[in-house]
Amino acid sequence: MTTTTGQWPKQIPYIIASEACERFSFYGMRNILTPFLMTALLLSVPEHLRAGEAKDVFHSFVIGVYFFPLLGGWIGDRLFGKYNTILWLSLLYCVGHAFLAIFEDSKTGFYTGLFLIALGSGGIKPLVSSFMGDQFDQSNKSLAQKAFDMFYFTINFGSFFASLSMPLLLKHFGASVAFGIPGVLMFIATVFFWAGRHRYVHMPPEPKNPNGFLPVIKTALLSPGANRFGLALALMGTVLAVIALGFMPSLGLVTSLCLALVLLMGFVGSGATMQLDRARARHGDDAVEGVRAVMRILVLFALVTPFWSLFDQKASTWILQANEMTKPEWFEPAMMQALNPLLVMILIPFNNFVLYPTLERWGFRLTALGKMASGIAFSGLSWVVIGSIQLMMDGGSAVSIVWQVLPYALLTFGEVLVSATGLEFAYSQAPKTMKGTIMSFWTLSVTVGNLWVLLANASVKGPGMTDWIAGTGLSVTAFQMFFFAGFALVAAAVFALYARNYRMQDNYREAAAPSTA
Repeated sequence: MTTTTGQWPKQIPYIIASEACERFSFYGMRNILTPFLMTALLLSVPEHLRAGEAKDVFHSFVIGVYFFPLLGGWIGDRLFGKYNTILWLSLLYCVGHAFLAIFEDSKTGFYTGLFLIALGSGGIKPLVSSFMGDQFDQSNKSLAQKAFDMFYFTINFGSFFASLSMPLLLKHFGASVAFGIPGVLMFIATVFFWAGRHRYVHMPPEPKNPNGFLPVIKTALLSPGANRFGLALALMGTVLAVIALGFMPSLGLVTSLCLALVLLMGFVGSGATMQLDRARARHGDDAVEGVRAVMRILVLFALVTPFWSLFDQKASTWILQANEMTKPEWFEPAMMQALNPLLVMILIPFNNFVLYPTLERWGFRLTALGKMASGIAFSGLSWVVIGSIQLMMDGGSAVSIVWQVLPYALLTFGEVLVSATGLEFAYSQAPKTMKGTIMSFWTLSVTVGNLWVLLANASVKGPGMTDWIAGTGLSVTAFQMFFFAGFALVAAAVFALYARNYRMQDNYREAAAPSTA
């Protein structure tokens, strides 16, 4: 009989320590990116356009960070294995930080650094969490959620100190120092990860599978049959993706490419799902049902995207609001972001040791999907509050920055319910041959969330839309805040309804671990 507790893998501390340094590195540069753009790199942009330009650069960078997991997940799963891919991309990540520190006065050099960081950080993102999941098996899988909670706690431990220190370093020592220190931390993170190389469980890359996800999709779409509506839908998505690319001059390269990808994936996936049974003769029942299970997971991931569109704006929209609020002279608006990781470090143990046990004693057992639906709803509530604060400011009131504490608390509670839970959910639901790839789809939901932000920003730049918003009596900023709040609340309701019929999977490996040689 398989035990339910098992032993704690001794190699986990190497991964956790590496993640703490890497997250300090990433959030250290990320949290000062908008202030640096506003006060230095984008000074040549007219002042009334500078905030919008800074938001576009920031969210384009975040889109890249959460798009490149698709590449990293595929390379790790199919070519070099997770360990080698993480190590090599981490070194590239270090080079990107060096570019930020060196090219503080050059848009070309600075944006090249952002690209390298997006490639490195994004490429390792799905692999680090799935690599940690590989260290567990059926004998100790009950410890995996605690490990993922520790993993998420560590992310926020690094983010907390980065959020407090980096704005002050930028202010007093300049961009070279402020962007250079995260680079040093990233190098230390790489050394920590390398130091555990002989202790890890190394899952070899999976060979190309003729009954894998993409072959089954292709067969389902192209197999003959009486009804070809699924194929027609996939072709429609292809046409719409090409049309989206045609809007590149007005929407921008990143926005157009991401919109094209979303349209292609959505229509092709929907079309293939309609015709999946046609692939049974060639690929077998197990392969077809595996793809069907993945499609159900991807629907849930799609419904999480509104959460990310709200969450990532705390580093752009919320900072820009904080700039206009009353605060102590020494306090930098970007430092408010330290509240987020601080609250995460409080809420994770509080939820696990107080809230969840108390709810269970009262007869309420929150499932993983129930937590995620609630988290999306809490994020929507946080934006109702932040929008109400904006209304007070638009009315001429001097509003203290302390008012932002409440929306930060609501958003962070939602984050813990969505993100910390989603990491383990994504790993446990992924078939063995698609661990890295499914984790990359989880991170791709962040890309899509930031795509919604860019599209929303683009939609309010025309005079017709701004005139209509003015007719509502709201400022453009307040209108967008309430729009995103409603977006998330509707998504939470749809997520909860869909999750009621979702069947949970158990895709942890067997207790007999493979050779670590």
